[in-house]
Amino acid sequence: MRLKEIQRTAHPAWSPAPHHPICLALGTSAQQLDASFNTTAALEIFQVDFADPSLGMKLKGSLPTSNRLHSLVWVNFGEGEDGLGGRLIGGSDNGTVTVYSPEAIVTSGAEAIIGQSDKHTGPVRALDFNPFQSNLLASGANDSEIYIWDLNNFSNPMTPGTKSQPPEDISVVSWNRQVQHILASANPSGKAVVWDLRKNEPIIKISDHSNRMHCSGMLWHPEVATQLVLASEDDRMPVIQMWDLRFATSPLKVLENHTRGLLSIAWSQADPELLLSSAKDNRILCWNPNTGEVIYELPTTNQWCFDIQWCPRNPALLSAASFDGWISVYSVMGGSLEAQQQSRADQISSSFDTMDPFGTGQVLPPLQVPQPTPQTTLVAPLKKPPKWVRRPVGASFAFGGKLITFESPKAPVQSPQPVPVPRQVFVSQVTTETELLQRSRELQAALRSGSLSDYCQAKIHKAPTDSEQDIWRFLLVNFEDEARVKFLRLLGFSKEDLERKISTCLGKNLQPNGHGVDANDLAEKIQLLSTQVSPGTNLFILLYVPVVLDADGLISQALLVGNFEGAVDLCLNEGRYAEAILLAISGGQELLQKTQQTYLEKQRNSISMLISSVVTQNWGDIVQSCALDNWKEALAALLTYAHPKEFAHLCETLGSRLEGERTEKRCLQACLCYICSGNIEKLVECWALQRDCSSPLVLEDLVEKMMVLRKSVERLRNSEVAVQSPILADKLTHYAGLLASQGSLATALSYLPDTSDQVNTTSHSSSDTLSTRKCFKRVLMLQRHCFLRPVVPDNYTPPAPITAPVMGGFPMEGHHHQPQGQQGHDPSRTQQFPPGAPQEPSVQVSDNLVSSVFLQFWSQNTVGFLVISNPCVSLQLLQALPAERVEQREIPAEHMVLKQTFDSLVQRCQLAAQDPQTKRKLDDASKRLGYLYDKLREHSLSNNILGGLHEISRCVAGQNYQRGLEVHTAVVTSSNFSEIQAFMPILKVVMTIANKLGV
Repeated sequence: MRLKEIQRTAHPAWSPAPHHPICLALGTSAQQLDASFNTTAALEIFQVDFADPSLGMKLKGSLPTSNRLHSLVWVNFGEGEDGLGGRLIGGSDNGTVTVYSPEAIVTSGAEAIIGQSDKHTGPVRALDFNPFQSNLLASGANDSEIYIWDLNNFSNPMTPGTKSQPPEDISVVSWNRQVQHILASANPSGKAVVWDLRKNEPIIKISDHSNRMHCSGMLWHPEVATQLVLASEDDRMPVIQMWDLRFATSPLKVLENHTRGLLSIAWSQADPELLLSSAKDNRILCWNPNTGEVIYELPTTNQWCFDIQWCPRNPALLSAASFDGWISVYSVMGGSLEAQQQSRADQISSSFDTMDPFGTGQVLPPLQVPQPTPQTTLVAPLKKPPKWVRRPVGASFAFGGKLITFESPKAPVQSPQPVPVPRQVFVSQVTTETELLQRSRELQAALRSGSLSDYCQAKIHKAPTDSEQDIWRFLLVNFEDEARVKFLRLLGFSKEDLERKISTCLGKNLQPNGHGVDANDLAEKIQLLSTQVSPGTNLFILLYVPVVLDADGLISQALLVGNFEGAVDLCLNEGRYAEAILLAISGGQELLQKTQQTYLEKQRNSISMLISSVVTQNWGDIVQSCALDNWKEALAALLTYAHPKEFAHLCETLGSRLEGERTEKRCLQACLCYICSGNIEKLVECWALQRDCSSPLVLEDLVEKMMVLRKSVERLRNSEVAVQSPILADKLTHYAGLLASQGSLATALSYLPDTSDQVNTTSHSSSDTLSTRKCFKRVLMLQRHCFLRPVVPDNYTPPAPITAPVMGGFPMEGHHHQPQGQQGHDPSRTQQFPPGAPQEPSVQVSDNLVSSVFLQFWSQNTVGFLVISNPCVSLQLLQALPAERVEQREIPAEHMVLKQTFDSLVQRCQLAAQDPQTKRKLDDASKRLGYLYDKLREHSLSNNILGGLHEISRCVAGQNYQRGLEVHTAVVTSSNFSEIQAFMPILKVVMTIANKLGV
């Protein structure tokens, strides 16, 4: 579409590619007049500002010139600022070649003309500069005059050799784009001469034998040094001829689509498949020279375009100068004309004065200019994406920490025909969390071996803080006997230490006898009692109590009548708590409990609550009301007295109180309570409360504690503990994702929940998490079974995985290599790898088949596929585990004889073959014939091919291999090779081997 335009009758020249912003120089064209017959001339420089939606261009500077120009070039030579460096060289109609300074033209400097020469005797129609040495300029004029100018010394040009005879005008000169000392010139008669400037002589001449070629343009191929194109201005022969100097007897290709003679051609340096041509049929066409197809036509007006040029900096832009006096800038990428239409309407509206013509004192509104409804897609882009928008290289991360990279190697530049170049796709393993993988391997080794005690001991020694050591000590105790006693020791409570402290307090040594009453001690006490009671004393008298109305009397009467409850109440009322407890024991369990409760209610001191809990076994009150600074004492009491059925719940309650303060210290103390209770879910929630588990190493810390505690609970229960918590499943899924991203797929799979029914979810987010986990597990299983096996030499040793920031290769799973040195190194295997790619051979298929590579990747909550599908990518998918079993169709019965015959032939050859190379070919044949059988199932072969295959089958059955090979040749020559390339070559190999072995 048209982007910019300006009304000038001039020759344009784009600013060189390194210069910014883009500018366009316009020199007044010779031999063209407008309606006013104006003969003035000027050299103008315009800035092409695409931020401005209007079609106009901003004039940067102008210089009046004495002569009009036949040609103008802008050379990247010399310094300058603001995109105005380099030199402008113009060829005038009086034979003058002038060198201008663009910077001086813009700044209106006096020294705008740097050099000038009138060596030529006629109009200078041809100018071109050397792409390798920008100071070298070639010019051509009348009478076969060709000069080579050095911009460093402009006064003394050289000639490439003697003038061609008979003398003819030079219409175009062009430097070779690959070899700097090769120059070509052409004249209107259609003859082209190639000059070697090292020898200063012509080396080859090209001429059209039809003698109707009137050359208006000549260009060298941007990449192939021996190819060039010639354009004919003759209306009888409006063609573009493509020549190759290696066989210059006739054109290599002729491009025919214009109906009248061509005026100008331009070959894109950014994409050799884009060749512009303008002709007297008012058309500007874009060709693909390799195919001869017209791939684009510019929407131009009905005017001849005498000059077209590609923009060096922006390869999508081109300029077109037409005889109607307009210079236009187009884009081949398409677009909309809405902005242009609106801009034109605004210009028309603003051209009218808005002041009130009727003297009412009011300003008129802007003029409403009627305009057609704009079309948003009026101009279509190129049919095929140009080379500059194609990816020359690319990289993408795939599932499992795989890095997929590719490059676009250049085709052989000297090839006269386009040749498909196999592309290489590199699959690398990226490892960024080496410490995470190392610790994960250590944890897995401990879980498999069961040596978790040693693992906990090692973690205790490596723990950086005391709190971390305490957690691992508590986890270690879970794997030892008498865990509750050892928990007490960790809390600072020991029976032995307590007994020593009591002995110190009482001032004597306690030596408890655990075997009953000491006989000697009992005898001494009986003797003492006998001495206190006088002989003859009646024991009943000792029991007589006088009946009085004081407290003792009431207690005595109550006891005599068996009223223990009343006696106890009297003792409690008198504060005689010891007697009350003793009497309550005789009164039964109910009375004893009531007495204990009454006593504990009346006694309020620092230890009464503990005594109450010990007596009543009500530890819930202790847990709920104790000061959190005394959490150790509360946990010790639970470890000592709590019933096993209530112990876990009470520990969790104490941990919840500690966790409620939301401080790091309390959360760590709560973690110890949860470890004692064996509650994995609470431990994970509490740990995650104060830790950022998005960090890989922090998550590794949590998973280590989680798995060790899980194993201890499984050891206690003697059964496996299932993951039944959403938060546990979420952390394990995240951890598995990290392992998978580092390539540790098997380990990652072991951490995922076994079935989807283990987590009961009700919320939408939980359902999404469950779906994610199920998909994740499925992809992990696919990734373990679906992988690529590269064709690598037997002596290849895979490099180490990629680690940040160093890049390297990775060994493919399941691929075994022979030891180094068993076979010689093949130099042909040496490749040039892109930076960061694994240093291993490319994954290729020997029969040059086209394959598509599907690599699973993980993206948020969905499972997708990274698809690399390119006709030049040679990859082979050797193993795949489909999501569902796909039933394969049977080969039609009439063609089953083909499979039986060919499989039998391969088997006979395998039994008879002794050469390892022959065996490898036969193994490959067994796989390659599968392509034939697939096509038979799909009914995709033509009757001609099927008939030939059945004839070959009959020849094989009769062991007439010579006849089979003749039929094979006939089928190949008369069929579409794309239909049979997958299996016919290997079929010929098998028949040749069978003929050689005589099977």
